Amino acid sequence: MTALEHIGSGKVREIFRVDPHHLLIVTTDRISAFDVVLDDPIPNKGRVLTGLSLHWFDILDTPHHLVTADTAEMTFLSDAERSEYAGRAMLVKAAEVVPMECVIRGYLYGSSWKEYSAGGGPTTEHLPGGLQMASRLDEPIFTPATKAESGHDENLTEAEARDFVGDDLYELLRTRSMEIYLKGSAYAADRGIILADTKFEFGIVDGEVILVDEVLTPDSSRYWPAESWAEGATMPSFDKQPVRDWLETVDGWDKTPPAPAMPAEVVEATAARYVDAYERLTGRSFDDYLASAGAT
Repeated sequence: MTALEHIGSGKVREIFRVDPHHLLIVTTDRISAFDVVLDDPIPNKGRVLTGLSLHWFDILDTPHHLVTADTAEMTFLSDAERSEYAGRAMLVKAAEVVPMECVIRGYLYGSSWKEYSAGGGPTTEHLPGGLQMASRLDEPIFTPATKAESGHDENLTEAEARDFVGDDLYELLRTRSMEIYLKGSAYAADRGIILADTKFEFGIVDGEVILVDEVLTPDSSRYWPAESWAEGATMPSFDKQPVRDWLETVDGWDKTPPAPAMPAEVVEATAARYVDAYERLTGRSFDDYLASAGAT
């Protein structure tokens, strides 16, 4: 581990301070399910998430925090660290993070479907009746949530979100999030993939609101193969679904730490799912990404 000041750990990421204006974000191979981090890593998962974020930062026309992901330029790291972090580290601008998750939903699924089918709530307050699980919404909806340090985020009604960040910032975040989602959704659709929903984080640097953290990855987004979509059906997704499916079959586990050890075949199936998402979305071999990043 680097000698840089360690300032935070997430379920997947480690964050270090480089100087007063820059941070180093290292994306690990850790995986979580049901808000529990499992002991077994998913090989190269962190590199998939980093590589996809780099891809999106490159093609999205929106201000963001990335400075470089080329570890050869990170002279503050040792040779061993540059090799270890290759393909999974980003040098970014240090931002004042807006403490609200900006969630866009184009389809009714997951927690929103559960809320809707139970009579409605913050994420479904503007939706009409008669929808089914996995229904495509006439217009994507903005469903912000407070950003929790641990556990589940708390969904906000529009009125609560406006009170939380103010009307002007709310409108900017909603507009920016919607623009990114629509561009990402159209891009994914051209590649046979549905972007069902996603979440963004934003921060402020020198008075400018910019996109921070990861963007449009399988960990922050729900991607489905377009050929499998059907209203009222459970959708396969390009993410940790093999892990969740397996955990649901484990007798006696109550979805609290520690999680049971994963079988090798579940680890392998999950790693393949992430790589498939990278290759289908970027049109690039994941091995090529590893080679270009200097990852061994």
